[in-house]
Order: sequence, then structure tokens, then C-alpha cells
Amino acid sequence: MRAKVDDDLCIACGNCIETCPEVYEWNDDESLAISKYVNEDVPEDLEECAREGLESCPVEAITEE
Repeated sequence: MRAKVDDDLCIACGNCIETCPEVYEWNDDESLAISKYVNEDVPEDLEECAREGLESCPVEAITEE
């Protein structure tokens, strides 16, 4: 799986980062969440955590590709 965060939808609530810091983190100015695996597959052992982070987003800014 690949997790993509839509910058236009992200409200920087931090739910995904709290849920799965192994996959999601803040951007440089801490105004948006980003995936640590941009254009890369999330490692298999982190997929469940990544999906939990995706599901925790209140504005559905994270999608699975």
C-alpha cells in the first residue's frame, strides 16, 4: 500500500501521527501531516498501522493508493 496525504484537505489535527508515527510525520513547518513513504510502498509490517492512521483522519485527507 501507499499512503497519500492531500495537502488541500489536511487540517493538521495530528491524529494520523499520534496513531502511526512510524508512517506519518509533520512537514518541515509542522503545518501539515505527510507520509514518510512518499512514492514508496509502506513496509508490510507497518500497513495495519498506516491504515489505522488513515482511518483516524477526520477529514479523509489520507488515501490508500
